Amino acid sequence: MEAEPKGWDRRLGFRKLYPRIDLPTQILERVHLDNKEDHEPNRLIWGDNLHIMRSIPSNTVDLIYIDPPFFSGRNFNVLWGDNNELRSFNDIWEGGLDGYLIWLNARLYEMKRILKPTGSIYVHCDWHASHYIKIEMDRILGHENFRNEIVWSYRTGGVSKKYWPRKHDVLLFYIKSDRYVHKPTQERIYYDQPFFTEQVDEEGKYYADVYIRDIWDDVKPIINVSKERIGYPTQKPEKLLERIIKASTNENDIVADFFIGGGTTAAVAQRLGRRFIVCDQSRVAIAVTAERLKQESMTLELGEEPRLDFTVEQWGIYEADRLSQMPIDDFRRFVLTCYGATRTEDSSAIHGWRNQMPVWVGAPRLDSQTTAQDVTDFANAIRRTEQYRQSNLRDGEMLAWGFRQDAVEAAKQLRNLEQVDVNFVSLAQIQIGDDRFRAHITRHSTDRADYDEFLTFVRPPVVSVGWKALGGKSVTFDASESAVVNPGAEIINVQWDFNHNGERFTATPGYSFQRDKSKALQVTHKFERARKYLVVCRVQDSMGGEGMWSGEVEVV
Repeated sequence: MEAEPKGWDRRLGFRKLYPRIDLPTQILERVHLDNKEDHEPNRLIWGDNLHIMRSIPSNTVDLIYIDPPFFSGRNFNVLWGDNNELRSFNDIWEGGLDGYLIWLNARLYEMKRILKPTGSIYVHCDWHASHYIKIEMDRILGHENFRNEIVWSYRTGGVSKKYWPRKHDVLLFYIKSDRYVHKPTQERIYYDQPFFTEQVDEEGKYYADVYIRDIWDDVKPIINVSKERIGYPTQKPEKLLERIIKASTNENDIVADFFIGGGTTAAVAQRLGRRFIVCDQSRVAIAVTAERLKQESMTLELGEEPRLDFTVEQWGIYEADRLSQMPIDDFRRFVLTCYGATRTEDSSAIHGWRNQMPVWVGAPRLDSQTTAQDVTDFANAIRRTEQYRQSNLRDGEMLAWGFRQDAVEAAKQLRNLEQVDVNFVSLAQIQIGDDRFRAHITRHSTDRADYDEFLTFVRPPVVSVGWKALGGKSVTFDASESAVVNPGAEIINVQWDFNHNGERFTATPGYSFQRDKSKALQVTHKFERARKYLVVCRVQDSMGGEGMWSGEVEVV
């Protein structure tokens, strides 16, 4: 058997096939579930999980559960319809089973790194690749750290006359060291007659409390009539995650899930008083999970501790409109980080340095335009540096949303001086988001990793809603005239808040994710009583743009 996992390079590790790139996350909102803000919030992140994991410090996570795409065909695994999801799945299936295992191995390697010595990891898979995944996990985590192949058995679905019905999934349970947390779990089994005991409950039924073993046939899968069902095709039941989290963590431990899907791991971790960091490549998955967490927090019993806040963040694809509202210092720091530059605090005209080259960043407003005076001020600031006087520094880079014509001419004049003036300064003017701005990211693309969509900026859809009161406290809403702005995008998710409190959007249950988008664009809702309501509609497109509409509706 090979000693190294598939895809591993002895010099560069998995970075040869999946080069490291460092980009910041953009915080879209902090959802306040606790009145106190003196705690680190839980994190819900949209983006490529490999790069998100690479930004997490080593030895910081107590439990990792993942339910990655099964090796069962790309069409089966495309769930939400995001462009980012489709791009990622093209990477996954390139190269068949070996390609799939290499893609997964790069992520398992990072999971091992961030797991605490006392931590555990559970990988959820099925018959298509479970045996191959176990071999790779033996290589990455160590075969001596394998603890269980847990069989989750169920009876739903069809049957075949050509083979025994495939009615189980597999959870591969590994640890990082022999100091791991594990608390044996008991369950109560009822019998028609005495068996192992004479214990009888208050209803006269015979029972025994036994330790749960490695075949779990008491956890029912999500079906169409399940109360937990949110419409996510591969949604896992909360009881499954509750059993894992209770057995392998203590209160306030950190639980991670890097394929969060319908949000089950985060919802259960939140309810059990664990902290979490979760992510998904689908913007819709993040939106659905955020609303699930909000709904779960609203079911608190009297006297229960409030849930911790959580942030909704995104990595690699950013909302330009939100950036335009940032304070200028925060905006410049964000842009410099995206550009691979470091911030400087010692000059009002030189905002950062990249590869020993001074960098200037414009204003955050999308309609802002760099002027000739900005060019002159930056050039003069470069001339005052030690590098200019001693090291023959003659170049600089200006980053902005746009450049006025007089700024373009001013930079051109400076470049022309190169032939006649030893003191010339040559300035490159680079528009934020264009190919030159992103080149240091996209050039790292490999046959296994497509980075062409990273470091892009998206705009929100224009959401338009009409409504008509039907009487009897029912109102019909129509958002079908909403339009996307991002080229090549389409609407993929619509959420409704029919009783908005003026502060926090909370999707009304039953009107969240719909695989048939037309059903969510045109809806009828019956309100509890006749009065005025503030209604909000939130729309997401396949590029990651998100727009909102709000209006006051008179219900009769």
